[in-house]
Amino acid sequence: MQHGKYRFIAGFLLVPLAIYGVFVVSPFVQAIYYSFTNWSGLSGHFRVTGFDNYQRLWHDEVFWKAVGHNVLLLLVLPLVTLGMGLFFAFMLNVGGRRRKNAVVAGVRGSGVYKIVYFFPQVLSLAIVALLFQFAYNPNSGAINSFLGAIGLDSVRPEWLGDPKLALWCVTAVMVWSNVGFYVVLFSAGMASIPRHFYEAALLDGANRIQTFFRITLPLLWDTVQTGWVYMGIMALDGFAFVQIMTMGPGGPDYSTELLSYYLYTKAFRDGQAGYATTVGVALLIVTMIFAGIVMKLGRRERLEF
Repeated sequence: MQHGKYRFIAGFLLVPLAIYGVFVVSPFVQAIYYSFTNWSGLSGHFRVTGFDNYQRLWHDEVFWKAVGHNVLLLLVLPLVTLGMGLFFAFMLNVGGRRRKNAVVAGVRGSGVYKIVYFFPQVLSLAIVALLFQFAYNPNSGAINSFLGAIGLDSVRPEWLGDPKLALWCVTAVMVWSNVGFYVVLFSAGMASIPRHFYEAALLDGANRIQTFFRITLPLLWDTVQTGWVYMGIMALDGFAFVQIMTMGPGGPDYSTELLSYYLYTKAFRDGQAGYATTVGVALLIVTMIFAGIVMKLGRRERLEF
């Protein structure tokens, strides 16, 4: 009887696991194999070169620049995006003034604000990147035109043309394009928190900041942790923004080079697919390390209500 149960379970799992192995696991295995070759990506002929690609990667200055930029995005992008998402969601749900029919309520017009915040999600990443590329134009862009209109003609940065500002400009666009999604996500989570939790806290003399850190954040922690992983993956990607917005792309002077774009250029521009898969393996390792750290540091006792 016990063996029959296991055969029944195995019968259901066999096909899904086979599909997962062919379409998910197999490409990873192939990529790791190709990282030990000199494959150009344009021919079926290649030879195994051992660890030559990894030795080259270790001494590649552009690669380490890309790693540094990705690490910076890993630190800044999730923190800013999720922080803004939590703040706006809190204000839209429980941050408004007390009303006669409700002790806890969001700011007036919160429904309209949610639509406005979510609007960037309707646009594709390519459209968002293209719009901000025009906005950052130092001569005819909307930002410098606004600075000139208010009398700040002397303050007209090059934005994407300045190596010190380019990566921050791209980061700002990535935050703008993602924060609305997390406002809606966190708003849905806050709407499920019983209102009497907030009412009891307010009656005990707690202020808005205390209710946020003692009630809202602990009960949303699982959602925040998941969002942190997704934003980390976004920080490790960023290909579309770099490809469309920046000079070079990846410039100026590799100031916006990311691992995903470096992989792309090596594979499709330089015809070095074997070396590109080595960069891909490094990107996989960085992604797994980041996910493991987030899961480890964010682990806490589960709170239920």
